Amino acid sequence: MAQQVRGVVARSKGEPVSVETIVVPDPGPGEALVKVQTCGVCHTDLHYREGGINDEFPFLLGHEAAGTVESVGEGVTEVEPGDFVILNWRAVCGQCRACARGRPWYCFDTHNAAAPMTLADGTELSPALGIGAFAEKTLVAAGQCTKVRSVRPEAAGLLGCGIMAGIGAAINTGNVGRGDSVAVIGCGGVGNAAVLGARLAGASKIIAVDIDDRKLTQAGKLGATHTVNGNNEDAVEAVRKLTGGFGADVAIDAVGRPETWQQAFYARDHAGTVVLVGVPTPDMRLDMPMIDFFSRGGSLKSSWYGDCLPSRDFPMLVELYRQGRLDLDSFVSETIALDEVEAAFDKMHHGDVLRSVVVL
Repeated sequence: MAQQVRGVVARSKGEPVSVETIVVPDPGPGEALVKVQTCGVCHTDLHYREGGINDEFPFLLGHEAAGTVESVGEGVTEVEPGDFVILNWRAVCGQCRACARGRPWYCFDTHNAAAPMTLADGTELSPALGIGAFAEKTLVAAGQCTKVRSVRPEAAGLLGCGIMAGIGAAINTGNVGRGDSVAVIGCGGVGNAAVLGARLAGASKIIAVDIDDRKLTQAGKLGATHTVNGNNEDAVEAVRKLTGGFGADVAIDAVGRPETWQQAFYARDHAGTVVLVGVPTPDMRLDMPMIDFFSRGGSLKSSWYGDCLPSRDFPMLVELYRQGRLDLDSFVSETIALDEVEAAFDKMHHGDVLRSVVVL
């Protein structure tokens, strides 16, 4: 029997979100009903509200979540009721061309729940990233549930998106290795997670770049060896100076704007790697001399979800958290209620938080 719960809905572009009654169906074959415990307020949710992803309003926002499985549909074997899970938006299919080539982190046919969640009047909702976790319960494909050891849900849920994106940008996409130099441009939640990832990978020099000293201070606590305020000095020149005039081995753009991508490009060493993990809007364009791409060599990569494989990466990172080697708690700036999501967007826009986390 379908259940009625509360959830945060974006009804139209740019309008404030509202808490409304959501109808959640029972899980069908291959699906799971999850009782959400926590959900982080991610910039991607704001992108949805602003129409920066698509225009399939109304949206049920929220995707960076942890909770417990309440029930499962026919054929589900990977999770069972009572399991503590982190939700993910890459439920690999195991059959597409990427999966067949042994690269499931590039899966091109990820699964979502088939039955729609709706408003009380029957209007179908578009769940953010196929999840919709700013709600007391949500219906997802069972493959979107990654079972992990039970830990503080406020911290664990952040692995579902932003923290995984940043750590993965450094470790999985950038292939940061022992002794490498790394520059991270933009030190919000994703950027500071990239700093943390570079530290885990053994980078010897980690240069955090931002225009907000509060974020740079946090980056220093998470492992940055040097910080650069782009308002006070030229970021590219500063990175080059700190790396013997050469540039960083890996430069990560965690903002996703043309100007920050160009900073990352020119701040890396010859034959170095640029990683784009910040999300651009569809209207953004680059205008650069092609000779610069040719003459500098190296790799230009985009990191989609930190090129992660949730079944592999989430349990490993939770274990590092349990061991005290991965400081997820520092990313939890505040805990809030469902009706405070709109205010959390404003705080995020002004750089007041790394993550606001909804607790249900």
